[in-house]
Amino acid sequence: QVQLVESGGGLVQPGGSLRLSCAASGFGVSAYVMRWYRQAPGKERELVAAITTAGASFNYADSVKGRFTISRDNLGNTVYLQMNSLKPEDTAVYFCNARGPVWRTDKYDYWGQGTQVTVSS
Repeated sequence: QVQLVESGGGLVQPGGSLRLSCAASGFGVSAYVMRWYRQAPGKERELVAAITTAGASFNYADSVKGRFTISRDNLGNTVYLQMNSLKPEDTAVYFCNARGPVWRTDKYDYWGQGTQVTVSS
């Protein structure tokens, strides 16, 4: 069964850090471009960051550049989002997405259930 499970969310003070994890099962992430999205209350889901199968990050949202870092561990079948210098406007549900495999024209699109991140004093 294909599954993406996010973890690591929680309540953090402004300026703090969190590390989100996205653990995949039922398929290997090594052949998938991985992305983190977020959705704040009343807002559309937005792309936060993406990472290629080779581990190159791209498509960071302007609001998170220099503060967030996406990475992947293909052997561990896990993708991470390191979030530093968190701001209240980073508060949202964060979702992991896998799109691939790279060799298919009609790619699969998998989503996790999301993890809540709340930045507040």
